[in-house]
Amino acid sequence: MDIFDVLNLIGGLCLFLFGMNLMGAALEKRAGHQLTSILGRLTSSKTAGFFTGLGVTAIIQSSSATTVMVVGFVNSGLMTLKQAINVIMGANVGTTVTAWILSLTGIEKGNFFVQMLKPSSFTPILALIGIVLLMGSKSSKKKDTATILLGFATLMFGMETMSDSVAGLKEVEGFRNILVRFSNPILGVLAGALLTAIIQSSSASVGILQALSSTGQITFGAAIPIIMGQNIGTCITALLSSIGTNRNARRASAVHLCFNIIGTAILLGVFCIARAAFDISAFTNSAASEWGIALAHTSFNLICTAILLPMTGLLEKLSYLIVPEVPEEKQEERIQIDERLMATPAIALERCRVLTHQMCDISLDALRMAVDQFRQFDEDKAAKIRSYESLADHYEDVLGSYLVKLNSYSLSDDDSNESAKLLHMIGDLERISDHAVNVLEAAEEKQAKQLEFSPQAQKSCRRCLARCWKR
Repeated sequence: MDIFDVLNLIGGLCLFLFGMNLMGAALEKRAGHQLTSILGRLTSSKTAGFFTGLGVTAIIQSSSATTVMVVGFVNSGLMTLKQAINVIMGANVGTTVTAWILSLTGIEKGNFFVQMLKPSSFTPILALIGIVLLMGSKSSKKKDTATILLGFATLMFGMETMSDSVAGLKEVEGFRNILVRFSNPILGVLAGALLTAIIQSSSASVGILQALSSTGQITFGAAIPIIMGQNIGTCITALLSSIGTNRNARRASAVHLCFNIIGTAILLGVFCIARAAFDISAFTNSAASEWGIALAHTSFNLICTAILLPMTGLLEKLSYLIVPEVPEEKQEERIQIDERLMATPAIALERCRVLTHQMCDISLDALRMAVDQFRQFDEDKAAKIRSYESLADHYEDVLGSYLVKLNSYSLSDDDSNESAKLLHMIGDLERISDHAVNVLEAAEEKQAKQLEFSPQAQKSCRRCLARCWKR
């Protein structure tokens, strides 16, 4: 392996990571409304939460992205901590789909149909379809589909390039000696955790391991601890995203870390005991293949989930020990929208829509109370009307700034139209709250001057009140 192979390895890794990022972003954009629908059907059921996490991660091909979304949901109040735990466990299983896709690179030559399953055979076809759609279509949905295909093609081309560049390592004695050190389970776990923490993607680190396995020098004894460590390393993204969030959001990221550490500790212990008590050297010393690594990755996550899913209550209690409650901590009265939700614009818009409905209720309540002041003046209600008007101003400021910032992201046509509608609505709702104060001031003047309406004016006022209180 010479300098040119190293350069090819670096180039392949860059293409691999870029393709994964490109495909994931396009999948999120294309499936945004489906993600909102999935979230809307989420319940406190362990099974529903688990399959939600599995399904979302399988769609966007990143457990790190799903966990960051979950932290944002908990921070925004869209999801409870108990729901988040189940979703995080599902995300760990969903991320194994990528490893199975990448394992297709290990298909050996066979008949025509078997050979067509090899990525190097069908990836050029997907790339051709993608570039034709991207350059020849004006539809944003078709362009998103094209980006998904091109991202996948780039990912697989990077994977093939990495595998080809490290092929020469099978003859290098030094490389074999390095891998022998990873047969120490603790070192293997640390190596897997460090690699994944650096690139912040367990799917990518598993892909790199699969590429190295093509040399035939990586044994299952070395690969299994590395895979365990990769699950710990992927937690770094959620931990970083939880900085500056509320306590429940930090607890969600703590649960993600605890789940993977506990699962790794249990299965690593079982693996070490099995090696000491039984002669499994035939297995541990055999060369790991791409599909073997995918199988080990999936098995590890499924077994961890099977062990810990019934113990979500204990994980929740553990998260409260790690991030304890502060009795004197007061909840923030003003609203805020977590910018982490912008990673999935459809979810961010759903949150904005919910807050717009809240703003609508505030503005209408202020107007109703203001009109009612003509019938029976109340100082307490007058103060409440002004506080509602101030709160409506705050909603407009927060929502307006958030939506403007969200528009800088790559939005689908539907999401872009929705964002424009919400911006228009919050402006109208803020003016309604201003009018409520204007009406209140007229009522205060009537009260101060002890004025009385004529019978006709009283009739008009009652009609106005009836309309105002009518839903």
